[in-house]
Amino acid sequence: MKKKQMIFFDIDGTLLNEEKKLPKSTKKAINRLKELGHEVAIATGRAPFMFKELLDELGIHSFVSFNGSYVVYKGKTIYQNPLDQEELHLLTQFANSIKKPIIYENHEKMFANMESHPHIEEGIGSLKIKDKPIFDPHYYQGKEIYQSLLFCNAVEQPAYQEKFNKFEFVRWHEHAVDVLPAGGSKAKGIEALINYLNIPMDQVYAFGDGLNDIEMLSFVNNSIAMGNAVDQVKDVAKYVTKHVDEDGILRGLELVGLLDEEAV
Repeated sequence: MKKKQMIFFDIDGTLLNEEKKLPKSTKKAINRLKELGHEVAIATGRAPFMFKELLDELGIHSFVSFNGSYVVYKGKTIYQNPLDQEELHLLTQFANSIKKPIIYENHEKMFANMESHPHIEEGIGSLKIKDKPIFDPHYYQGKEIYQSLLFCNAVEQPAYQEKFNKFEFVRWHEHAVDVLPAGGSKAKGIEALINYLNIPMDQVYAFGDGLNDIEMLSFVNNSIAMGNAVDQVKDVAKYVTKHVDEDGILRGLELVGLLDEEAV
């Protein structure tokens, strides 16, 4: 048998399709990876409470969440990188002054500075999750916040990037960006986990499709972009597989030699 490999999967557009459904071939492929003794983990911009059902369905207990800021291995938290408190306060003041919504996320819940806003409803609604933000504009104070969701358009985004240099702003929706610690990325979370497990880089794989996957796919030796990935992601990946709805995960695993065509 080959050496144990570690494979990271993004969620939206990678494991789940546009309707947030898990293709049957993807579930079978991941079950087969585990049967072969490989380590399987999630690497996502989502908060842990947003993908608990998916973890349960796939029997996965390790993940890189909040785009690298909160990492868990088999139920044990092994890395945390919360947002800078003072900078988050300044960001909140600025957002409030121009009436922009902002959400604060910890590993269990999310809180908003506004009771309701159409951009919050549209952005969070696109994730098709049960959880809704709790109205508590002061929740972030004195708390560990691993990621914020700032609701602004692409034209407005550069103003935030210039003003708040302790943060990274990564777009995931027409109306929303993830707010991460400066230098934060899925790559940082993956690095923490593979160092913890002492897994060599040549045994690490990652699948992704979105802008927040660029650092991850640039970092790992064996990177696979989905067929539905944006061009910037395909450009940095070593391989490109089929669309998520065309058995993209299964075909990608076959492409890199982790599964053969008879394995699933």
